[in-house]
Amino acid sequence: MRAAVLCLAAALGAGAWLAACTAPGPAPEPPPAAAMTTLRVATYNVSLYGEEAGAVFARLAGGRDRQARRVAAVLQHLRPDLLLLNEVDYDEGGRLADLLQREYLEVGQFGEAPIHYPYRFLAPVNTGVPSGMDLNRDGRIGGHGREHGDDAFGYGLYPGQYGMLVLSRFPIAMDEVRTFQRLPWAALPGARRPIDPVGGGWWYDDAVWPRLRLSSKSHWDVPVDTPLGRLHFLVSHPTPPVFDGEENRNGLRNADELALWRHYLDGGEAPWLCDDQGRCGGLPPGARFVIAGDLNNDPADGNGLREAIVELLEHPRVLRLRTPESRGAVAAARRYPELPRRGNPAHATGDFGPGSGTLRLDYVLPSTGFDVRASGVFWPLPGETGADWIEASDHHPVWVDLAGPEALP
Repeated sequence: MRAAVLCLAAALGAGAWLAACTAPGPAPEPPPAAAMTTLRVATYNVSLYGEEAGAVFARLAGGRDRQARRVAAVLQHLRPDLLLLNEVDYDEGGRLADLLQREYLEVGQFGEAPIHYPYRFLAPVNTGVPSGMDLNRDGRIGGHGREHGDDAFGYGLYPGQYGMLVLSRFPIAMDEVRTFQRLPWAALPGARRPIDPVGGGWWYDDAVWPRLRLSSKSHWDVPVDTPLGRLHFLVSHPTPPVFDGEENRNGLRNADELALWRHYLDGGEAPWLCDDQGRCGGLPPGARFVIAGDLNNDPADGNGLREAIVELLEHPRVLRLRTPESRGAVAAARRYPELPRRGNPAHATGDFGPGSGTLRLDYVLPSTGFDVRASGVFWPLPGETGADWIEASDHHPVWVDLAGPEALP
C-alpha cells in the first residue's frame, strides 16, 4: 500500500463530505481474531483548536508542538485500538489529521513507542457554520469572534473548530457510516424548545426553530469491523450546558443531544430520525455499539440537566459497568474544598478550574453483550508516568477494555 493517504469519499450534497481513510505510513495486517483477547476503546478531548482556521495546522507543522507531543505520548502509552478524539479542527482534506498522525503519533514521544492507525473517519461539523439567523437575539446576524459563534449552527469562531476524529486499527465500513449533522432540533420527539424568560414566548420563533440543527458538532454512527465483530462507534460532542442565559438554550440543547442517542438505541423505523445520507430509523436490535465522547454532562454535579445523562446510562441496551476512575481525579478534587459534590470524585474526567472543579464529562459506554475486562481514566498522580503529559488538555482520556463473543451481529 502506498504511503500517501488513501481516502474513500462520498459526496453528501451541499458541499459536505465524509472521509474514511487509510493513514500515512505502513498498514500492517491486524492480528487474527484468535489472537485478539480484548479491544481497547477510548475517548479523549485533546483541545487542538485555534483562534482562526488553519492556526492549529501551522502550529503543529514540524512535529515540535509540545501540546501535540503530550497528546501523542498519552495515546502511545494507552494504545487504544479504537479511539475518538474530540476538539481536533476539521478540514475537508484531512490535512491536520494527516499531520497529527505522521509527525506525532507515528513518532515516539517522551520514550513511548510510535502508534499507527491504518483507518480513520472525519466529517464536517456544525461549529462555526453560519446559520444566517440571529440565534443569540442581539439584533445582529453573525459578526466576528463570539458574535459569529453565537449565531452559527454550533458555537465556533470558524467552520470546523472543535471537530471530531475517529482513529481505528480495524476497517471502517464506509458505505454504512451515518452522520446526523443536519438533523433538525425540532424533529426530536419532545424537543426542549427554549423559552424567553422575559416575555414568556419562545426564545426561537417559528421562523427560526424549524431551521435549527440539533447537533452542535455532529452525531456519527461509525461501523468498525473488529476481531470481536461489527461494532457501531456512536460518537458525539454535545454543547456545554453553559455560556447562555436564563433561557438555558445550551443546557436544553445538551440534554436533547444526549436524548438523540437514547432514541437511536430504541431502534425501530422512526421516520423522523433521518441521517445526512437520507436513511431513516434507529440502530437495529442486537447490534453491538460503544457510545463515546465528551458528553458535557455529569450525572451528579455541574450545570447540565443531569436526568439526560442518567437516562442514557440507564438505557436497557447500555451495559452496566463499574465507572472508570483514577487516583489523580481524587487528588485534583481536593483543590476545591469549597465546591459541594454529590458524585464520587474518583469518577471525574477533567479539571475545569475553581468555578466548576472536577467533573465527569467524558464517557465510553459499551452495549450489552460485551464483557468489560478493565477500564480507567488516565490521570496519573504527580511523579507517575505521564503526570506532565496530562497538561495537554483539561480533559483526560477514558478507556475500556472489551471482550465478547467470537462474532457479533
